[in-house]
Amino acid sequence: IIVTNVPTYGTDAVAQFTFSLLLEVTGQVGLHNQLIHEGKWSKVPDFTFWDKPLHELKGKTLGLIGYGRIAQKVAELGHAFSMNVIFYNHRPKEVNVSWIKQVSLDELLKKSDVISLHVIQTPDTINLINKETISKMKKNVIVLNTARGKLINETDIAEALNNNRIYALATDVVSKEPISKDNPLLTAKNCYITPHIAWAPLETRERLLEITVNNLKSYLTSTPTNII
Repeated sequence: IIVTNVPTYGTDAVAQFTFSLLLEVTGQVGLHNQLIHEGKWSKVPDFTFWDKPLHELKGKTLGLIGYGRIAQKVAELGHAFSMNVIFYNHRPKEVNVSWIKQVSLDELLKKSDVISLHVIQTPDTINLINKETISKMKKNVIVLNTARGKLINETDIAEALNNNRIYALATDVVSKEPISKDNPLLTAKNCYITPHIAWAPLETRERLLEITVNNLKSYLTSTPTNII
């Protein structure tokens, strides 16, 4: 039996969305747009105001857990923003650029200002982010997750957010989808949640269908492509 897949249709979209989450946390675009529409800017005496701290990315350390196709795209984006980029992968990876460094998981947790998850869900990666690993992180760290919800122990990270142990979580995925009403992330401080949409730009879905159709055509002409 020949089995094919569509492995690369969403690489750029998910990497782009990962950075969208990061830019929302550091730039607070959504919050300030909302406040302006509520009339706050019209009431301040100065030409400007900000309701939450804003942060530059330049010089910050971006730590990638996992280094597959999506993580590599995120690394390129981080480098473009003049971030220091490091990564951990359970199997050593060869890199052909000088601006990225492979490190141990412990070193990544300790050094990163931003931690982005890019591993698949396995018994070894479930609850990878938990009370113990959080305790090794910087207090001002931002955690990003566009991989799988169960990589994070949601109770542990909600507690860390509420106790100001970490700065923010921005996630496109949760452990149970659609999200449960009692998910602890819903009441956690500085937690940004989107409904598993990183893969879903119009162009990305068109590409998914196009490659799927081409896989079927290739199979019917005895020249199958994207074989698993």
